[in-house]
Amino acid sequence: MNSTKDSFNVQKFIDSFWSEPGLKRSLDKIYEIIVYSLFSTLVDSLNLKVEVSVNKEHFDILSEFEDFSRKVMCIDFSNPTFSQDACVYRVGVTNAADRGLDMYSNWGPAIQIKHLSLDISLAENIVSSVSSDRIVIVCKNAEKNIILSLLTQIGWKSHIQSIITENDLNDWYEKALRGTYKDLTGDNLIKCLCKEIAQKFPSVEAVPDVLATRHYERISDSFWV
Repeated sequence: MNSTKDSFNVQKFIDSFWSEPGLKRSLDKIYEIIVYSLFSTLVDSLNLKVEVSVNKEHFDILSEFEDFSRKVMCIDFSNPTFSQDACVYRVGVTNAADRGLDMYSNWGPAIQIKHLSLDISLAENIVSSVSSDRIVIVCKNAEKNIILSLLTQIGWKSHIQSIITENDLNDWYEKALRGTYKDLTGDNLIKCLCKEIAQKFPSVEAVPDVLATRHYERISDSFWV
């Protein structure tokens, strides 16, 4: 929470959750926060737009279902094109089996974040629970080839748009925090990380109830702060 774009090291941050038993149980949440913060910051910085439009050849169908297209797709006969900001969204809580959708975008790809090793059974559960033919998987470096092999075995390799590893995340964090465009992306990335961590782990910024009831937060002596 006290890091800056010059001091934050994402690999050391991830490694700290592997090395400390008390933090390891929160590793899945941290992975999700790290990926979401990066993706969200870069999408915002790129000022990406997503456009939905209908071909003129299908204006007759549009006219027939204009009430549907207006309510569902925000387009109609007089405005056959709709544009909006590109966004990535976090689904929320993944279940105990560590499967299902973690993040999704409004331009297509579904994003699945994996920090655990996969076997065929778990791989099948993941891909079968995500209704998308464009899945982006984020995983540890050593897991990439294993995941590709498993997905090939179950016939799902064609559904994978790309596999992102920790090396990719490290490279992109380094560019965002200390690269050519650090003034545009660096501070925003740190702010997003802090915001997401504070939301996921409320005790980071709040005084625990046991301390608040005893009014320890009022202590001003520097010896105890």
